[in-house]
Amino acid sequence: MVEHVFIDIDDTLFPTSEFAELARRKAIRAMIEAGLDGDQDKLYNRLIKIIKKRGPNYDHHFDDLCKELKIKRPAKYIAAAVGAYHATKGTAQPYPEVPRTLMKLRDEGYHLYVATNGAAVKQWDKLILLGVSIFFEDVFVSETMGIEKNVQFFQKALKHIKAKPEDCVMVGDKPSIDIIPPNKLGMKTIRAMMGGRHTTKPGKANLEMKNFSELPKLLKKL
Repeated sequence: MVEHVFIDIDDTLFPTSEFAELARRKAIRAMIEAGLDGDQDKLYNRLIKIIKKRGPNYDHHFDDLCKELKIKRPAKYIAAAVGAYHATKGTAQPYPEVPRTLMKLRDEGYHLYVATNGAAVKQWDKLILLGVSIFFEDVFVSETMGIEKNVQFFQKALKHIKAKPEDCVMVGDKPSIDIIPPNKLGMKTIRAMMGGRHTTKPGKANLEMKNFSELPKLLKKL
């Protein structure tokens, strides 16, 4: 019987892909409004290449963009970009059904946890901005765990909460980290199919959900 539910953040609790594109485009627009010369779409595409190269948790994407553009005094443009990006962050919202569903799961006696890759402060920032951190008993982030989500990551998390794999389920959208490793460990899995970046990638979960509100019924099937 499932008692412990691990949930990913990005494209599971909120539409990260949509939000990230919006925030980055607003940042580029702010740089142009500050006086940067360039086509918005071309600048955005250059920024995306930098993000793919450096990774999403790198803190100097806009600095690197200015270096590529050979801007001698970049502070104004970087400040404009960062300000616009963080202003957009304040508008982030979870999927509409998430808070109500998390409350329902908690009231039904499930133990809820977050399992996510990324920088701890950034992932906590998302949970707090989304207003959902209060529903989780613990948050397991790759940075503080010392390892990204794989079999060992989940072994460490289960040891921490003193739970058996067969009593646990992982809910997430990315097969390579949210489905395959916990399945290997003996956990059950539910794949989030709400339209994120990974919905077309192969990886068989025990069940799939197209709306977060389906989660309580799906858990009862496991």
